[in-house]
Amino acid sequence: MTNEPGYDLLDSGNGRKLERFGGYVLSRPCAQAIWSPQRPPADWEAAHAAFDREAGNRWHGRDALPEHWTLAVDGLRFRMSSTDFGHLGIFPEQRASWRWIGERVQAARAAGMTPVRVLNLFAYSGGSTLAAARGGAEVCHLDASAGMVDWARANAALNQLDQAPIRWIVEDAHKFLGREIRRGRRYEGIILDPPSFGRGAKGEVYKIERDLPQTLDLCRQLLSDTLRFVLLSAHTPGITPVVLENLLTERLAGVAGGVESGEMTLAGAPGVRPVPSGCMARWFAVL
Repeated sequence: MTNEPGYDLLDSGNGRKLERFGGYVLSRPCAQAIWSPQRPPADWEAAHAAFDREAGNRWHGRDALPEHWTLAVDGLRFRMSSTDFGHLGIFPEQRASWRWIGERVQAARAAGMTPVRVLNLFAYSGGSTLAAARGGAEVCHLDASAGMVDWARANAALNQLDQAPIRWIVEDAHKFLGREIRRGRRYEGIILDPPSFGRGAKGEVYKIERDLPQTLDLCRQLLSDTLRFVLLSAHTPGITPVVLENLLTERLAGVAGGVESGEMTLAGAPGVRPVPSGCMARWFAVL
């Protein structure tokens, strides 16, 4: 475990959220936070930097931030950077899922399963990849952005996982899944966090409402006979926990296991209002 400062949700309201990422406090948009802030305006004004979309994406006070810094979440270390889209290199609402992934991998290994092969699609900066690899899985990490895959590899190095059995793939998800099916590969765990709208390395367009069912159909063909888990999350308005649970239940019909779903939230100290931030559904084998 590391003693580096981590993540805290400090406050939210009036369409924004106030968060601490390591040693830096940032104010960013949050459309769901239609309530009033709990902290006084002075606390918000004291943020190191703020991001808004009112006149195009822009940072205020960005020069107060270093080019890169590091924070720790549940013992995993992440490289932070203020991107032009307001992202920082981590989605903290996923931390409960990272713990769950690690637990599922460790439970499978404790039951004598070797290897535990995990596919992480739309993998961003690699939080789920790190969680699975730390648990002892062999991981295939895929994202259409070469820059994000490089970022994830840097995160792996921060966690002394740069020598772990991780395949780093820059590719359109559907093209890659088709090739994996033809190769006869199988996975004990599949993780996917598809974007509302994405563009592949060669201009391929992904729209979640149109393409997610096909993505799951392709994933279904890659499931091992000893499948342990499938974790599906989304940050798209209108894609609710029930939607994701119905999709997983439909695609995994006939495979013995359980399904559960719910909201993902950003959470702070006791008394800080949680902020909804997407949803998830997960299928799991009963060991």
